[in-house]
Amino acid sequence: MTAALKYFWPFEEKHKITYFFFAWISCQLCTVRALPEFTQQTNNDTIIASIWDNVASANDLFHWEDYSVLAAMVFVSCAIGVYYGYFGENQMTGDDFLLGGSSMGTFPTALSLAASFITAIELLGNPAEMYMAGGQFWMICIAFILVVPITSRLYLPVFMRLRLTSCYEYLEVRFCKTIRIYASGLYMMQMILYTAVAVYAPALALSDVTGLNTYLAVSLVYVVCIFYASQGGMKAVIMTDSFQSAVLVGSLATVLAMGASRVGGLEAVWKHASLTDRLHFFDMSPDPTIRHSFWSVVVGGTIYWTSMFCANQASVQKYLSVERISQVRVALWVSALSLIAVFSVNFITGAVLALHYANCDPIQAGAINGPDRLLPLYVVRDLGDSHGVPGFFVAGIFAASLGTVATTLNSLSAIACQDFVTALLGIRLPENKGALIARWVCLICGALSFILVFAVERLGPVLQLALSFNGMTGGVSLGLFSLGMLFPWANAKGAVAGGIFGLLVVLVAGGGAQFVQVPLNRLPASTDGCPATYNSSQITHLSDNDDPVFWLFRLSYLWYSGLGCAATLVVGLAVSIITGVTDPANVPIDLISPPVITCLNSLPNTLKRALRVPLRVESQRRRSSSVRPPTMGDDKDTRRRRRLSELAGGVFYSDAPTLTHGHENYALDLENPSPDEHKQAMIKLEDSDGFNTQSSVC
Repeated sequence: MTAALKYFWPFEEKHKITYFFFAWISCQLCTVRALPEFTQQTNNDTIIASIWDNVASANDLFHWEDYSVLAAMVFVSCAIGVYYGYFGENQMTGDDFLLGGSSMGTFPTALSLAASFITAIELLGNPAEMYMAGGQFWMICIAFILVVPITSRLYLPVFMRLRLTSCYEYLEVRFCKTIRIYASGLYMMQMILYTAVAVYAPALALSDVTGLNTYLAVSLVYVVCIFYASQGGMKAVIMTDSFQSAVLVGSLATVLAMGASRVGGLEAVWKHASLTDRLHFFDMSPDPTIRHSFWSVVVGGTIYWTSMFCANQASVQKYLSVERISQVRVALWVSALSLIAVFSVNFITGAVLALHYANCDPIQAGAINGPDRLLPLYVVRDLGDSHGVPGFFVAGIFAASLGTVATTLNSLSAIACQDFVTALLGIRLPENKGALIARWVCLICGALSFILVFAVERLGPVLQLALSFNGMTGGVSLGLFSLGMLFPWANAKGAVAGGIFGLLVVLVAGGGAQFVQVPLNRLPASTDGCPATYNSSQITHLSDNDDPVFWLFRLSYLWYSGLGCAATLVVGLAVSIITGVTDPANVPIDLISPPVITCLNSLPNTLKRALRVPLRVESQRRRSSSVRPPTMGDDKDTRRRRRLSELAGGVFYSDAPTLTHGHENYALDLENPSPDEHKQAMIKLEDSDGFNTQSSVC
């Protein structure tokens, strides 16, 4: 009997969490339908519940086919985590767990990148945006195209050459430890709060119209994510994201195909969208206070998505999960095209909703209390006669939430281990315990974010501020990385001053906007065709507010990232000039973006002398990717990073106490330096340490 049990249950004692996890999932999937008391939250919710009861009871919304589809998606996600946690290649080191051993494939990484950028809030919000205001925001797809070459050429080479697990370690190497901890703290605060909002808001929207209990839905998302992200690491996150992206796209395509066929086809949808002025894509007004114009969506959106691609730990961590920079560049294009496809399907679905509800707007009629409920309402009430479709749709929304949470947990684990435990506290984690420690940190971060869900539901208007905070901090982080990579004259004092000032500016703009609550304009809607079950006395009307509002508070939220980035750069450069700029000759080549080096090389010698730029910047090939040759004393992660850094033509800095500060260092600039030349270079390095103190002290 004992032998039989060991055969069917090969896990060690510490793996029994898997058994209890699946037992918990089985119980929750059986009880996930709404509790009677949940629908009575606010007065408006009571109105919605009473209207809904006239159409269908909560028990009739989901059927066994729907639960089966949802359960299958959850089960496969967990199975992937179990495989990579217990049956796949053994994960011992921190890089094995956090970076997947840098052995992931190009296509799964591309799908994972796209899945991590597509949140459930966007899946519900984009169709509502098309329904409420038209298709101007679809122009964000142009930003997806523009951001790829910006990422590939300006920022990606630096990350791939340095091979730093935490991207914020770059800020310490370039400036000082203070700015590294500052940026890391911003990211942790941003992502823990944003993840809680990104899970709770869609769960609440689904609960209002599907009958699913919000708390059980949120708990299901978090427990599943914490499980497979903590057990399987980056490999499980990427492979699960690939599966979930297929579920997500399939559910959206199914809803669009069924919806379009029921309203007369895409030609009728397009004609109605044109007649109702939903196809205006080129609002060329330069006014930055217009919520969605061509400039705010394309220019402001490009800056926002650049911050997501270039200054976000979750993105950089996935870049480092593959070996070569060419793989990342392919993955970036695939993810950008995937984002365009998903957003396009979303907006066409919104046009379908506009035609379907042309004579009865459920928002003004009081059937729902927010535009994000519109798509779930349509799927459940109008497509629900096809059993399994609502479940497939909910599975797609859950897949988006799972991808967001899992990616965030893995990145938070890396930040906590590298930036706080190692850099701030000075605790060096043993290599053979790196994966185990990262697992526990992942569990703790997930628990903190889950606890915040119960605070988020009581935040009220601050919930929208939490969503805007994602773009605010991203712009500041992008400004700090741009300051270091694009401006070799910037120093640490300028980085600290710019980072603090940039954050203050965007907090004032975003906080003021939430305080004054400027009403949003929407396209005309009709309730003439609403059935008698709708209470016409509850029809809502948007109130006009003619009180003057300070222009900064009316600034489009799409400019927050650009505002934060610009403020960080301007103040950072100004303070650097006032306090004494860093000599570009003392900034390692690999800390500067390659196009900037090319630009500096093309300058005339007289201008180079005026800007204190060396006459010869990276004019010859490097001898090696390391300041010192690799030794057998290096641990597994260090040897791997050195090899991958060399593939990218870079210098591995993480453990080099004698890091070169000058481009005249022959160990870097000559193909085969002589021992005497190497000795002279290191002597020059020691003599230059005092010269560079202003760029390393905050």
